[in-house]
Amino acid sequence: MKQLKLNNGWFSNTRSDVLSGMTVAIALIPEAIAFSILAGVSPMVGLYASFCIAIVTSFAGGRPGMISAATGAMALLVGSLVIQHGIEYLFAATVLAGVFQIVMGMLKLGRFITFLPQPVMTGFVNALAILIFMAQLTHFKGQGWVMYALVALTLLIIYTVPRFTKAVPSALVAIIIVSVLSIVLDLDVRTVGAMGEITSALPLFHLPQLPFTLDTLLIILPYSLSLAVVGLLESLMTATLIDDITGTGSDKNREAKGQGLANIVTGFFGGMAGCAMIGQSMVNMKSGGRTRLSTFVSGMFLLFLILVLGDIVKQIPMGALVGVMIMVCISTFEWGSLKTLARVPLSDALVMIVTVVTVVLTDNLSIGVLFGVLLSALTFAWKIASISLSVQTSADMATYVVSGQLFFGTTSHFIHEFNYEGDPENIRIDFTHSHVWDQSAAGAIAKTISKYAAYGKTVTITGLNEESTQLVKRVGLSLSGGHL
Repeated sequence: MKQLKLNNGWFSNTRSDVLSGMTVAIALIPEAIAFSILAGVSPMVGLYASFCIAIVTSFAGGRPGMISAATGAMALLVGSLVIQHGIEYLFAATVLAGVFQIVMGMLKLGRFITFLPQPVMTGFVNALAILIFMAQLTHFKGQGWVMYALVALTLLIIYTVPRFTKAVPSALVAIIIVSVLSIVLDLDVRTVGAMGEITSALPLFHLPQLPFTLDTLLIILPYSLSLAVVGLLESLMTATLIDDITGTGSDKNREAKGQGLANIVTGFFGGMAGCAMIGQSMVNMKSGGRTRLSTFVSGMFLLFLILVLGDIVKQIPMGALVGVMIMVCISTFEWGSLKTLARVPLSDALVMIVTVVTVVLTDNLSIGVLFGVLLSALTFAWKIASISLSVQTSADMATYVVSGQLFFGTTSHFIHEFNYEGDPENIRIDFTHSHVWDQSAAGAIAKTISKYAAYGKTVTITGLNEESTQLVKRVGLSLSGGHL
């Protein structure tokens, strides 16, 4: 059984996983360097982080085939910390963020990712594709027609090679061909080496050099909490996206703990905090990567590139890597969502558009998702915040049939629907088609009974389901003048 599990988790797709992992590793280098610069630290900090996080999550993560490394979202959060207090505080904040993520995993907070509505997920994916594309535009600044030609050639190779063979990821073939062409012809284009200095050195264990005091904790605490929440949110959303692509499930709580362990390790080995990389995970998926082996290979081959092939890696033209990322944009964007935009409910279309616009304007996936979820919650509350009462009156009894959800948003309307003075002495309120959700709802029922009692009338409550009955009894509100 253990052997079967090992094969399925690691070696069921070996050739494709190895090749896709190599492709991802090459594409990781310029992004890791760029994110390091964004955070205000040495490029090696981002590269070490990408290596450590990829290796740890390949074993401890809950989503096989997902790529985790240093990311832009995390880099944005720590820039001010590095400027104000230095890089040692960054390492400490990274470790503490990992501890928080492990605690979140132990509390099983990963299940809350299921609360994300489909319009938010679609908006998230589309915004991601737009952000990845926009990030590539900076590489064209100051470049001539050769840069555009290399990008076009890369895309041509990527989309042509699969027609002849799928034995090797077309993105890897494109990177190799375009790189060889650029080096042989000595083309004057921007290369990976221009992104930052790459040194051939192993990451070493390093305890953060800072005072272990309460003041230090108070400095890093807000940064660590932000890193933990943002990193977990992006990782779980990426895991959900890959679940949909592969048609397989993942353990979200294990992923939370795996991300936490990875950040603890990278913090002690001179790296910055990271999380799942949606773009690189898509590169892995499109290149055929499916198991933990692809994630492991991406980390190990990244280290190999740094230590052994550093001089060659520096000569890879950015045009090749930009072409790969544009391919990712094209394949990631949910083009079908544009066709269905006019057919889905207006509220769903609005949520998707708001999510996309917010992400693009703020350049922050987490903020966009938060806005999308809040808007979805408001539209949902608006839809269910309607309750109606139909009444049948005889000489000695008035029967009210309640339809809809009774909760804090509908209690005021509920209370004012009754004819307290004009109804006969006996009133029956039927909740067969309703549900009592909270204390406000239970209080509204008690208040209604009390109002009738003031006129000397008796109320009988019927049709409450078991949960509603238990809530009313548990709250312990006075039902004097009425009975269940």
